[in-house]
Amino acid sequence: MQLALSEDQTQVLDFIDSLARPYATLPMHDVSLALESAELDAALVENGFLDVMAVEELGPVTAALVAEKLARLPFAVEAAASALVRPLIDPELPRPLCLVEEGRTGGPVRFLRPGATVVVVGPSGVRSFAADARLIAPAQEDTLYAYPVAMLTGLPDAMTVHEVAPAEVLRAWRVAVAAEAAGLLGAALASTVTYVSERKQFGRPLATFQGMRHRLAEDQVITNSVYWLALRAAGTGDAGDAAMALLHAQEAAKRVCYDYHQFLGGMGMTLEHPLHLWTYRLKLLTAELGGRGEQGLAAAEALWE
Repeated sequence: MQLALSEDQTQVLDFIDSLARPYATLPMHDVSLALESAELDAALVENGFLDVMAVEELGPVTAALVAEKLARLPFAVEAAASALVRPLIDPELPRPLCLVEEGRTGGPVRFLRPGATVVVVGPSGVRSFAADARLIAPAQEDTLYAYPVAMLTGLPDAMTVHEVAPAEVLRAWRVAVAAEAAGLLGAALASTVTYVSERKQFGRPLATFQGMRHRLAEDQVITNSVYWLALRAAGTGDAGDAAMALLHAQEAAKRVCYDYHQFLGGMGMTLEHPLHLWTYRLKLLTAELGGRGEQGLAAAEALWE
C-alpha cells in the first residue's frame, strides 16, 4: 500500500481546501444541528471533485480522500456516496444520492428530499427512483441529527433497475461510509485538541495533564487507523477490507466520541461548541448498513469465500 499521496492527489486536496475555506468555520451565532450549503455543493460539482473516481490517475483512493476531506467541514455535504458509489451505478444519477438497504427502508435517510435519487440495494438487485414528497416524512422533532434527514414511508411500484452487482455496491458503500467517518473523527479530534489546549484548570491548560494526553494519544491512533483502513479498502476493492474498514470506523466512533465529550465537560453538551456536528453525525453512521454486527458478519463471509 502506498502511504504517500501522489502529486495529483495532493493538488486535488489543496484545491478542495481553497474552495472550502469559506465553509471551514461556523457562521456567527449559528447553533444549528444540520448545516448545509447549496453554494458549496454546487462548487464541488462544477469543479468535478465528485467525479475524480472516473479519472484513471486518481481512481477510488482519491475519491475516498475527497470524501474524508469534505467530512471534516461543519457543513454536511453529500459527497461520499456520489464520489464512490454513484460511478458504479450510473454517473448521471441526479444528486443527492440516498442509499438504503432493501428491507430496511423505515429508518432515517440522510439527505433525503424531493428530487433526490434513492438507491435501494438488496437481494432483488440495485434499483433507483426519484424521491417524491408523497413518500417522504419528516424525522421526529425530538431526535437529534446533525445531517439533514427524512424518513422514507414506502417504495414506488416502478423503479429503474441497474445492471450492477448488489455486492459491489455494498462494498463501495462501506468504503464511502468509512472514509466519511474518518473525516468526522479527524475533525472531532482537532476540535477537541484546540479546546483542551486553550481551556485552563488549576492555572494550566487541560492538555498538559498526563492522563488526558495519554487518552488523546490513544484516540489519535484510533482515528489514524480508521483513515488508513478506509484508504486501503478503497485501493484494494476487496469486500473483506471494506467490511473491516467500516467495522473499525463504527467501533472507533463509539470509543472516541465518549472521550471527546468527556474532555469538553459541560461545553460538550451544548450547541455553542461545534463538536456535536461531527459526533452526532458519527452516531448516525454507526447504525448504517446494519451497524457493527453486520460489518463483522460481512467481513467473516468475505474471509470464507
